Amino acid sequence: MRSPSAGKFRNPILDGDRPDPTVIKSGDDYWMTYSSFDSAPGIPIYHSTDLVNWTHRGSALQDPPGVVFAMDIAEVDGHFYIYIPFIPAPWSTTITDASIFVIHAPTMTGPWSDPIDLHIRGAIDPGHAIGEDGKRYLFVNGVRKIQLTDDGLATVGDLEHAYDGWQYPDEWITEAYALEGPKILRRNGWFYLVSAVGGTGGPSTGHMVIVARSRSIEGVWENSPSNPVARTTDPSEAWWSRGHATLIEGPRGDWWMLSHGYENGYRTLGRQLLLEPIAWTDDDWPVAFAQDISVELDAPDRSCIQAPGSTGAEPHTEFELGDRWTFYGQTPGDGSRLTVGQDSLEVVGKGDSVADSSPLVRTGGDRSYEFSAVVELDGDAEAGLMLFFNNRLFCGHTIDGTQMSTYSGGVKSHWREPIPSTRRIHLKLVNDQHILTSWHSFDGENWTRHGVRYETSGYHANTMGDLVSLRPALVSVGTGSAKFSEVRYQPL
Repeated sequence: MRSPSAGKFRNPILDGDRPDPTVIKSGDDYWMTYSSFDSAPGIPIYHSTDLVNWTHRGSALQDPPGVVFAMDIAEVDGHFYIYIPFIPAPWSTTITDASIFVIHAPTMTGPWSDPIDLHIRGAIDPGHAIGEDGKRYLFVNGVRKIQLTDDGLATVGDLEHAYDGWQYPDEWITEAYALEGPKILRRNGWFYLVSAVGGTGGPSTGHMVIVARSRSIEGVWENSPSNPVARTTDPSEAWWSRGHATLIEGPRGDWWMLSHGYENGYRTLGRQLLLEPIAWTDDDWPVAFAQDISVELDAPDRSCIQAPGSTGAEPHTEFELGDRWTFYGQTPGDGSRLTVGQDSLEVVGKGDSVADSSPLVRTGGDRSYEFSAVVELDGDAEAGLMLFFNNRLFCGHTIDGTQMSTYSGGVKSHWREPIPSTRRIHLKLVNDQHILTSWHSFDGENWTRHGVRYETSGYHANTMGDLVSLRPALVSVGTGSAKFSEVRYQPL
């Protein structure tokens, strides 16, 4: 992606899968997290001063007790809270097993408390608010609301219906109505309820941002005459399924909207973080006025320079778990499987197949990249490199000491690799706009291309349901371990 001019930015502002962003402003600082689903560590914490450049500042939970769905951050009297829906792993087919928890801390970098169960069952997408009465509330999908105790750590009463939503024309092509993601903003004596309808996945024109307002936290909620505030109206647009937004005041007093969306033709990269300017009408309604959010836009801070996205190879000595690298399909203690050495990453094996190995995966937003490493087995292990979507859909190669195996579509291929038995091998995967080509080598100089290329454009949420992305992965299976050296990720 071409670097923007000084004082300009280009979307996405944080590349790769960063779904359901929630952001707050605290003084001159901005803090953000997003749905980490079944990653460990979970609940990544990001900091910015200009809404464009974001720095990873740690993770709130090393071992989340469940699959983490869309959250909300709140600051009350200088203390910070994150309201979190957990669904017990593995993912449920419905949200009836979900429960909303809260963690809290004196600063956004922690230390964070253990999760506290608020016993709000069958709900996701919490949005925190303080009413005109000074009481605290959570709004959830539906849209329903429930009062919180003054300390924000328990509930008062039961969930009750709060808002009917805004009905779009029936001829619009969407996934489902799906009223979700409520976020509350107070401005000029109005409470603004920002939510999403149309479904997160499905057709590219489905997801959208809608706004309603009320003088009271109790309603009645009046829908904006400008709804939807943001929506993909045509599949030819650069960004698909735009939604799940937060409105936030910028560093110069202007207003902005953070949301997520899929890059046109690249659902495999997941939902990426989008920023666009917001204006307020004379009668106090927010409107998005950028005609095209894929071009260079004026930055919130006119002096800022946007940092690049994926930066290529990370030296092992600078390896950071929780930012781009996480364990997929976590169970408590997965973080301890990783040992970062001076010149290698050692990953203790898990499970008895690639599917249940909880691989170490890397988030990124590049259409094309090369991913390579030297793989060396220790003990009874199978290990290698994959492009990994979830435990049902992946593609790549492993060795087990006797043979090299090929996987595609989440299953082991009939293809038998004509190589001698080995416990150490160089592997290289090149994903060139969905086309996977792979090589192996015994000395790192003489490479043999795999006889079959694979097309991975269908490795995404509309195929398999899970709302994640296709990521490079280091796989270690079994009771032994694997050392990965010369690990390189290089955008092309």
